Amino acid sequence: MSFHASRRLVGGALIALALLSPALAQQRQQSGESRSSAPAGSVLSLLPADSVTDHALTIGERTLDYAATAGTFSLFDQNGQRSAAIFYTAYAARGAATEARPVTFVFNGGPGAASAYLHLGLIGPQIADFGSGDGAAAARLRDNPESWLAFTDLVFIDPVGAGWSRAAQPDKARDFWSVSSDADSIAKVIALYVAKNGRASSPKYLVGESYGGFRAAKVALALQSQQGLLISGVVMLSPFLEAGLHGGASRFALNAALQLPSMAAGELDRSGRFTPDALAAAERFAMTDYLVAMAGRPPEGDAGRAFYERVAALTGLSRDIVARARGFVGGVYAKQTSGTGEIVSAYDASFAAPDPFPDSLSDEGRDPVLDGFAQALGGLFVDYARNRLGFKTDMTFNLLNGEVNGAWNWGRGGRAQASVTRDLRQLLALNPRLRLLVAHGRSDLVTPYMASRYIFDHMPDIGGPNRRTLTLYRGGHMFYFNADARAAFATDVKTFYRATGS
Repeated sequence: MSFHASRRLVGGALIALALLSPALAQQRQQSGESRSSAPAGSVLSLLPADSVTDHALTIGERTLDYAATAGTFSLFDQNGQRSAAIFYTAYAARGAATEARPVTFVFNGGPGAASAYLHLGLIGPQIADFGSGDGAAAARLRDNPESWLAFTDLVFIDPVGAGWSRAAQPDKARDFWSVSSDADSIAKVIALYVAKNGRASSPKYLVGESYGGFRAAKVALALQSQQGLLISGVVMLSPFLEAGLHGGASRFALNAALQLPSMAAGELDRSGRFTPDALAAAERFAMTDYLVAMAGRPPEGDAGRAFYERVAALTGLSRDIVARARGFVGGVYAKQTSGTGEIVSAYDASFAAPDPFPDSLSDEGRDPVLDGFAQALGGLFVDYARNRLGFKTDMTFNLLNGEVNGAWNWGRGGRAQASVTRDLRQLLALNPRLRLLVAHGRSDLVTPYMASRYIFDHMPDIGGPNRRTLTLYRGGHMFYFNADARAAFATDVKTFYRATGS
């Protein structure tokens, strides 16, 4: 997940989740980086050697045997000195034709998020089960019947500062915390994995969530230009693609219009009234009457009352609140929409939780999704890595590192001008086989699905419109927390892989 998450519906945010593996049978150590390979006093001395373990996963009537590797790759500077260790977890099916089987590289976003979100929330052989409404306290791991391991090998990567990935010298960590250096380092790790495991001829895929979607575009270009590796497909979940379209929903007409359907989806789901036709009507209103009204002077008189009444009906806000905000409701939605002393999550507008500050007029609490039950993934992953994968370290595991996010170097123009729209055009033009799948939760207010649709609608059909697909699911930024959405998405992803020729 997360950019780092402004709870106030204005900033982009992201986070990425990850899923791991089942029954552990036999454990053995693989040659890898050891404590002795790090300089004395370096934090890297806390990293153990790579660990390889054998497991089995039942998917339907099929039992899949696979090997899991938890370990690190070393990066080196121009002087040949070790500059960083990158933690990764890889899963490879036993008995499969390695050359023909796809291999998928997965990372979350933030910047500063570990891949545990996608790893234990969606893709891996083990999945976090939060029980029946008891939240993080009830979280346990279980076998994942929708694990993508059924059709692709998996490699989860944590960038420097996330998970157990670290720079050799703490004062050099910021060298990795920029758009370009981050993409270069991840591309290098992928190239190392491909070379070490003989996967040069395997179809290769990238999966990234939130900022991880932004990262995926940059990494794909770096792989092609610097490592000579072509990607068959890119899957982006709740991606941050164009900063100019994220945030600003309380000031700019287009941004407000792109966010409004996600607010409407949240209200429809909370009230049990969702239908595809109802959401389509909200989209039409947002991009026509609402956009026109918000781009001009605030409506007044009978026309203004009718307009604000319609926005109120779509969002669940009162007409008075909508009128006071002059239709720009992004800043008041989370706090005011339920009217029941609850706060609505920016990460999923269909999810409400008790408001810890009900006497405040503004939203002051932490997000109930990002800072609530999702945080359980960190503890689950540490226990899983130690006791099932055999990766035992005393190093602190960073699920979501705010220092990385705060220090991120967005390059010229800063975050406000960050964009991968041009990168996507270049990728589609330079790699005729590349296909792109973008998936969104319909009630995500952090990276609203309409922003991605807007980008797609204004891109040329390079090689045909079927090379890029946008799919929508119930839920928010991490829509895969919903079991039905997760299963539907897994089916769509499997179809996507087949369509790319793998």
